[in-house]
Amino acid sequence: MNDSRISGLYRKTLGERIDELERRGFLSAADADSLRTGQSVLAAVAADKIIENVIGVFGLPLGIAPNFRVNGRDYLVPMVVEEPSIVAAVSDAARLARSGEGFAAECRESLLAGQIHVTALPNVEESIAALAAAKAEILELADGVHPRLKQRGAGVRDIEIRRLALASGEEAIAVHVLADTADAMGANLVNTICERIAPRLAEISGGQSALRILTNLTDRSLVTAGVRYERARLATATLAGEAVRDGIILASEIAAADPYRAATHNKGIMNGIDALAVATGNDWRAIEAAAHAYAGFRNGYRPLTRWFADADGNLVGKITVPIKPGIVGGTLGANPGARLSLAITGVRSAKELAELMAVVGLAQNFAAIRALATTGIQRGHMRLHARSVASSADIPASLFEEVVDALVAEGDIKVWRAREMLAERHADWAADVSSPAGCAAGKVILLGEHAAVYGRHALALPIPNAVRANIELRDGPLALTIPEWRESHTIGAGGPDRVSDALSLIGKRLNIGARGFEIELHTSLPRGMGLGSSAAIAVAIIRAIDSQFELGLEDADVNALAFECEQLAHGTPSGIDNAVATYAEPMLFRNNDSLTIETLDLAELPPVIVACSREIGLTHEMVRSVRRRHARQPKRYDALFDEIDEMSRQGAQALRRRDYVVLGDLMNICQGLLNAIQVSTPELEAMVSLARKSGAVGAKLTGAGGGGSIVALCPDSAASVRDRFAAAGYRTLTLEDRNVG
Repeated sequence: MNDSRISGLYRKTLGERIDELERRGFLSAADADSLRTGQSVLAAVAADKIIENVIGVFGLPLGIAPNFRVNGRDYLVPMVVEEPSIVAAVSDAARLARSGEGFAAECRESLLAGQIHVTALPNVEESIAALAAAKAEILELADGVHPRLKQRGAGVRDIEIRRLALASGEEAIAVHVLADTADAMGANLVNTICERIAPRLAEISGGQSALRILTNLTDRSLVTAGVRYERARLATATLAGEAVRDGIILASEIAAADPYRAATHNKGIMNGIDALAVATGNDWRAIEAAAHAYAGFRNGYRPLTRWFADADGNLVGKITVPIKPGIVGGTLGANPGARLSLAITGVRSAKELAELMAVVGLAQNFAAIRALATTGIQRGHMRLHARSVASSADIPASLFEEVVDALVAEGDIKVWRAREMLAERHADWAADVSSPAGCAAGKVILLGEHAAVYGRHALALPIPNAVRANIELRDGPLALTIPEWRESHTIGAGGPDRVSDALSLIGKRLNIGARGFEIELHTSLPRGMGLGSSAAIAVAIIRAIDSQFELGLEDADVNALAFECEQLAHGTPSGIDNAVATYAEPMLFRNNDSLTIETLDLAELPPVIVACSREIGLTHEMVRSVRRRHARQPKRYDALFDEIDEMSRQGAQALRRRDYVVLGDLMNICQGLLNAIQVSTPELEAMVSLARKSGAVGAKLTGAGGGGSIVALCPDSAASVRDRFAAAGYRTLTLEDRNVG
């Protein structure tokens, strides 16, 4: 059985969450890939077949609530909702419930009622008697509308007749056709039955059929659920468990006495139920209507849940709510997101989904009234709202949490204030790194991978100030820490370690002797993504040491020593990574016996998005494998490298004149050639396809391949491309991101 208890899911990146769900068996490999590549999102062309006048697709967040155990089985709950705190709150409520027996839920019957209203009756009592006498005929007629439904063990179960008094003084009859629609929600099935049998009902009753449609008051599909929370586990830092329990019970009693409070109480329940209904492609409006109608059906408007203490003083919650969902039919076939969400839940029937929905509603209700009874509802909302505001203000990843903390502390959670904070922090950061000492650039290759190793041109852009190194003198051996990578390296520590080898080489070449110091290095470059991280680290370290000991190195000296470090790391590198890391300029690079660097004076930064895959690319392995294939077929590979060389030179011209259409075409062709020399991967190909479908004019892998990153050229679509990659769980960078703090 899959375990839904996932600790710290909210602390993982979007991509890591997808990986975790796949590892635990809640996602198949195909479903995980569809999330990563954005293929689970409803496409506009598909939406055009669902409703009228489609002009696009409106997105909402799809989150996962872990920790649920219902009737002894573990579930993950997909939730589509835009309101902050709901997913976090319901997940915590489910976690607390696991300390007991989890949730219990039951849906004894699941019937949908179709209504035929008959009016203009000569004698109501005689009409009712006639319909009652013809019940067997009506049932047979109704079952004949959908014979396959009955063959699957479902079908029409009963007929109910209700007498109505209209405002005009006339009396009418409502005939309810109660149908078991199996795993379909059944609206279309029942509506068809109503329309087909309405003429015969009118004939039998002597009246006229008026309305012929289902009712959304699905009180023949009632779901009950319950949970018990041990009072000791309800305690907070300032309140005893008994106090929290009593506060929740009091909130429940107030809702039972006050319809104004009951409306908000029930809205909180529906926050959970609706979010699961939307995620699974169900008609959340029908479910919402049924719940509120049921709440007000008898004895005034009442809460759908009740909270009380059991004989042992523990808190018990109960919910009864009408829910008639479906897991087949409707628009499920057209919506890949709904299919994926159903797969995540693992439900095997519509009844099971209804039970899960009721449980989520009960859990959400507990979380809401516990917050009201303890810290107040705003505390959790404030931080989540601040995160939403920081996202809207385009706060970069390195400053995101800092800005969120500051917004919460100030209490003025506004987009304009978040942007002010960003400007303040950018100014501080810019002043802090204005000196070139200790800084280095990452790199993005637009054209020329692998061909550059064989003396051809490559076109590259810098990721400015991507790495920064700070030195602190101390006793002991030379040491390096990289907090973003959670790594530390020490010369002489033993074992194979390319970073320590590079440190040792740098110390030897710069003749710094036995002087001990520690280097703290900060980087915005993810490791193994083909963005020149090893070269940038080497350049930053060399410059930091040069600054600390006033060695007077020139850029050419820094570049030459960084190239030696690259040879340690990658065997036979082209030298482009260290060149871009050192000079931090757009360049057309060539190293064919002699080094040629032609820097490009550009009027603007090209609009590129870099997206990092989940596979680490090992440059030395990819260079070695291409070298083996080149040795087997040198003429063919040299012809390919010559073609890439020509594209790199043409690309430099297009870049200078901002002809992004031509540059994009060249990138697309180059990707095909890189695939031909076997350095692309299925994931990189899917990412390239996603970028192009999202509006990029050109997209290709960047770096050695075998994993790593892709680069997309997006003159008019940068925001949409970045959003699509973020939705698919991929980390993205731009040339303007300044992520080192």
